[in-house]
Amino acid sequence: MADLPKKAKVVIIGGGVVGASSLYHLAKKGWTDCVLLEKNELTAGSTWHAAGNVPTFSTSWSIMNMQRYSTELYARLGEEVDYPMNYHQTGSLRLAHSRERMQEFERAKGMGVYQGMGMEILRPEEIKERYPFIETHDLEGALFDPNDGDIDPAQVTQALAKGARDMGARVVRFCPATGVSRDGEGWIVHTEKGDVACDYVVNAAGYYAQRVGEWFKPFGGRTVPMMVMSHQYLLSEEIPEIEAWSKREGAKLPLLRDVDVSYYLRQEKHGFNLGPYEPNCRAHWVDESDPMPEDFSFQLWQEDLDRIEEIVTDAMARVPLLGEAGISKVINGPIPYAPDGLPLVGPMPGVENAFEACVFTFGIAQGGGAGKVLAEWVVDGAPEWDMWSCDPRRYTDYTDHDYCVEKGMEVYGHEYAMHFPHHEWPAGRDRKLSPVHDRVKELGGVMGAYNGWERANWFAKPGDDTSEEATQTWGRAGPWEPRIREECEAVRDACGVLDLPGFTRLWVKGAGADEWLRGFVTGGLPKVGRMNLVYVADDRGRIVTEFSCIRLEEDSFVLITAATAQWHDGELVRRSVPEGVEVRETTRERDALLVAGPKSREVLGPLTDADLSLPWLSHQHCKVAGRDAFLIRVSFTGELGWEVHAANEDMPAIYDAILDAGAKPFGMYALNALRIEKGYRAWKGDLSTDYTMLEGGLERFVKFDKPQDFPGKPALLAEKQRGRKKAFVALKVDAGEADAPYMSTLWHDGDIVGETTSGAWGYRVGHSVALGMVRADLAEPGTELEVEIYGERCPAVVQGDGAMWDPENERLRA
Repeated sequence: MADLPKKAKVVIIGGGVVGASSLYHLAKKGWTDCVLLEKNELTAGSTWHAAGNVPTFSTSWSIMNMQRYSTELYARLGEEVDYPMNYHQTGSLRLAHSRERMQEFERAKGMGVYQGMGMEILRPEEIKERYPFIETHDLEGALFDPNDGDIDPAQVTQALAKGARDMGARVVRFCPATGVSRDGEGWIVHTEKGDVACDYVVNAAGYYAQRVGEWFKPFGGRTVPMMVMSHQYLLSEEIPEIEAWSKREGAKLPLLRDVDVSYYLRQEKHGFNLGPYEPNCRAHWVDESDPMPEDFSFQLWQEDLDRIEEIVTDAMARVPLLGEAGISKVINGPIPYAPDGLPLVGPMPGVENAFEACVFTFGIAQGGGAGKVLAEWVVDGAPEWDMWSCDPRRYTDYTDHDYCVEKGMEVYGHEYAMHFPHHEWPAGRDRKLSPVHDRVKELGGVMGAYNGWERANWFAKPGDDTSEEATQTWGRAGPWEPRIREECEAVRDACGVLDLPGFTRLWVKGAGADEWLRGFVTGGLPKVGRMNLVYVADDRGRIVTEFSCIRLEEDSFVLITAATAQWHDGELVRRSVPEGVEVRETTRERDALLVAGPKSREVLGPLTDADLSLPWLSHQHCKVAGRDAFLIRVSFTGELGWEVHAANEDMPAIYDAILDAGAKPFGMYALNALRIEKGYRAWKGDLSTDYTMLEGGLERFVKFDKPQDFPGKPALLAEKQRGRKKAFVALKVDAGEADAPYMSTLWHDGDIVGETTSGAWGYRVGHSVALGMVRADLAEPGTELEVEIYGERCPAVVQGDGAMWDPENERLRA
């Protein structure tokens, strides 16, 4: 056992696979003065009882990247660190019972091929060739992933720890951390064996991450959004037919996943490992009757086979050999779940120089990649890939205990569910409501959750099918489609109004605010009384975020950003402003309406004392319906329009007055279609750290000649000189029944040349539209490409990077 050092660059709390991987990757980057603390033996938490499956499959680009990296690392790790490991890349078969599932597989295959993985789609008769013991009579097909397989969780953890030690990092076992405190800019981690001073702390405490997270609350932290599920898997007795097949083939059977029934089935020695994810699931340690123990190392719960009986029966029908074998062992252990089932990797919200690498539901599969991401975040300030899917700041103040339990159980019970574009998960809703929420619902609003805020996605009419079942499609057609069309046409021809609660509003003022902001953003600032878009880049010149910048006075600004960016952008601003510049947030105190369309001036005119002749990108304080309001002449729809901002208590009167004046309510789906026709980018889709400002077509928002050295300026100057690799384009797509989802592959002459970042049907232009990134030499208008949409390659034509609708902005400026 290593001695406890007095000082370290980084202290990692938690010795599972993710903690060990984080230590290994920090050491690989040259930070060898790091220490990992584990209260028991390595792997004592979820890692030791993990099944050890290592899939690459995901419909999230970043999660697939992370999992793909794990498979690549594990394949070479044993030799790299001289530690023998049992890693079997058997390949896997994901079974599909429906056309919709096959479409999901086609999408994942397209992403996998883009990332260099040889995924294949199989017909039912081809499944039997790879898995002779399976019944295929009711299947549509399968996805084969050659990189999938399984690894011994303890061995991979020990291998990572050995590799880290060999490079000079330390692992201290049987040393429980007991708390943290600050020492100036640094941290002190307290343990039962003494204190360790360090620059950075990482919470990698697995299902104890919430307890560790509480230590950081006095320093700006919050309760870690998580809960713990009971997950069971069964080990069968050995089966002679499996042994004979394995000896004859010299291989193990592919890992089988029947995702529509919700289980995996894996060959374990010469028997089976069956792991169900049952809807009738159980959460643990959620109330006083079932308290979380101080130490649950190397422990399990009593088996509970009744709740998985139906799934086990189905698996036996799928692979009859399973039914011929007895059960030799049942593993029932704790697995942590975040509310969306994805881990927390990245900066700890509100706490400087503290990070999280915890709440991994699939820790073995993601552990290798997670260590790489965490190390890059700590050492370089940002990871190679945009990892918003795992960023702890994606959650804000609505993730209370009940929410986490409800969502965790929902995710577990639908572990393999398809995430359809028009589907909203029902658990954990109504956390944050606009002041006109009841009125929006009364008008037919079918709601969606955006950073906990309820917004109308579309407005149903009496008789429309608003059931959850109606949303089980990848296509655009559904009960919402004619309503979205009507809403878009109302904005195009008359006037629409959208209630948009949750805008993140940051008021920045004080001596020096102007000079600070000039060095913070890539471009120029507006004059007093005006607004413009400003962007923040990182040191690589990549897109960090976008603000609407409203200048009230010389040193007084309002920065408005997306609801989902609240903690991300709030932290970005607060940590950047100099002393004497005040930042005040009014996200919760105020609401906003989007009023847009060629008749919006006629609608607003009789209701307000504002000067509606002021030009585009102007703003003013005024009265609307007799209430105080702030009008900004800007429109994300691409039509003449205003944002109406007002205090919550004043908004119901304003909203009703605008409706009574003839405005038609519209929702987020219509807004998305309208903004895509204009080529307007959305944060963490079209705008992400996967792309530079120049690749994103945002050079007009980069002021190279200003004296301030804003972040990314040298990198962008170098890129400008050598030329960008990718270019942002709008595409006219000859799509079928579905529009291009995020990360649809772009093809040209049989080669992959880019990806879409968003897509929708354009009701004003009369065809499907996609925004995306393409190889720079193919960005010329008129270039013919193909967009792969759920397996179908659809012809597309590059339109340049401007707007397809009203390219001269005549309607906006009317």
